[in-house]
Amino acid sequence: MESFFHTLKVELVHQCRWATQAEARQALFGYIEGYYNRHRMHSAIGYLTPEQAEQRMTG
Repeated sequence: MESFFHTLKVELVHQCRWATQAEARQALFGYIEGYYNRHRMHSAIGYLTPEQAEQRMTG
């Protein structure tokens, strides 16, 4: 879990400034759901994206 928060801070939080809390929430949601959970390679699953790992498991 600590690794996730480090990655989040390095790849998003320290790179951006938001005018409102709503903008920050939207950016965080977009990062997590749109990039981190779908397109970013993860070492725990053999450096595949979650989508690739799911496709391999379901055939």
